[in-house]
Amino acid sequence: MTVSDPLRPREAALPRRALGRALVWLRRDLRLPDHAALHQALRAAREVWSVFVFDREILDPLPRRDRRVEFIWRSLQALDAELRALGEAHGRPGAGLITRHGRALEELPRLALQLGVDAVFTNLDPEPAAQRRDAAVAEALRTVGIAFHGFKDQSIFEGPEVLTGAGKPYGVFTPYKNAWLKALTPYQLKAYPVEAHGDALAARPAGEPGVPDTLAAIGFEPSGLDLRVLPTGRPGAEALLADFLDGRIDRYDAARDFPAVKGPSYLSVHLRFGTVSIRRLLREAQARVEAGGPGAAGAEVWRSELIWRDFYMQVLQHHPRVERAAFRPEYDRITWDEGPEADAHFEAWCAGRTGYPLVDAAMRQLAQTGYMHNRLRMVVASFLTKDLGLDWRRGEAWFALQLNDFDLAANNGGWQWAASSGCDAQPYFRIFNPVSQSEKFDPAGKFIRRYVPELAALPDGAIHAPWLARPVDQAAAGFVLGRDYPRPIVDHAEARARTLERYAVVKG
Repeated sequence: MTVSDPLRPREAALPRRALGRALVWLRRDLRLPDHAALHQALRAAREVWSVFVFDREILDPLPRRDRRVEFIWRSLQALDAELRALGEAHGRPGAGLITRHGRALEELPRLALQLGVDAVFTNLDPEPAAQRRDAAVAEALRTVGIAFHGFKDQSIFEGPEVLTGAGKPYGVFTPYKNAWLKALTPYQLKAYPVEAHGDALAARPAGEPGVPDTLAAIGFEPSGLDLRVLPTGRPGAEALLADFLDGRIDRYDAARDFPAVKGPSYLSVHLRFGTVSIRRLLREAQARVEAGGPGAAGAEVWRSELIWRDFYMQVLQHHPRVERAAFRPEYDRITWDEGPEADAHFEAWCAGRTGYPLVDAAMRQLAQTGYMHNRLRMVVASFLTKDLGLDWRRGEAWFALQLNDFDLAANNGGWQWAASSGCDAQPYFRIFNPVSQSEKFDPAGKFIRRYVPELAALPDGAIHAPWLARPVDQAAAGFVLGRDYPRPIVDHAEARARTLERYAVVKG
């Protein structure tokens, strides 16, 4: 497998038009502009096809109504239309997307042989399972004389590109961020132009399937994805980005922590599936930071959030064991609660029935929409691990099933941060209080009222801890604790004391 050298000029990665035919394997990069592998293939070959494999090894275990599968399917429709339009603009009609439904390890080499390509181009995926799959595909291609070229496209810097002075990977974010910013030049943010090279696009061969007309063709059903909230494909990403850049980015530093406020960019799903490039977003952030002015602070905080993404990817690249083990090995000595009561607590947490309104509102939002605000991800993760005493891996797996924007590196990093077993400079006794978090970040209870409507009639002062509501307020709201809404399944103060005892095994 050939991997691009990030320190070498990108335009010289392969000689122009040195190949006859090439195949671009799309995965987490469902867009046309600023696409590393597609750019390189179009420059290097005289005929280029693009393929997306609905990989059954990934899809078969999923529920049949999965929002992410629908997002991908709709995004592929938009990409197919863009490819056809670009081909027609360059006098290459019929240049649509090829799709296959099967095991990528089998389908990709089979298609490459059928098309008679000299090389397969793809953008690299940092996840361990993806790397194992790619190595197997590259070997299968090698045995039949087809080259495999991988390019960096998911991040600005990969694992070995930002290291400490001693040549070691970073384990704490702030020093990593400082080194990342020091290493950044305009070169890393430069786009990979595709539109100028559309004359190399080849027509989809007769009989090769394009994007299926229905989800049923790949064994799935419509998921109820709300396209008004989460528009799909590159057009959807551009619409969300334009809305965010129209003033909201300037207030991002102040608004991002409040779940009832439209503060985030809502682009995480688009980053996950590559319908927008990370370079594009960082160019926007960097330009505003460098321009200064009152909006620079918001852009700088947003840029930091994008750097967190690189940070967690390099942690996974350097330490693939964190997929199932604690980043800080001593934290694997912790004994988590197990048994019927622990299972009941986990089920209550998943269902949003813990008795803590902000936790329950967040978990219900996740179940209903596939989205959860970043502040609330920290709150509910802290509650699961440090109030309920449950293994962070249980929560991580639930998020992996539910989140539209599930990304292994970010999900794992976030959960280990909350459990204090990961890359965090703070000690383990940082334990979020779900009531004070609610009072601080949803003071009027607007978010809680939306997702926990049984509490809607309680006054603002009572909605954060309804078990403390005055009888007169409960009566006025027609609310009965234990009937309309559960009592807290644990006492936070008592749970905090148990957590400090539980974590004592990591002292020293």
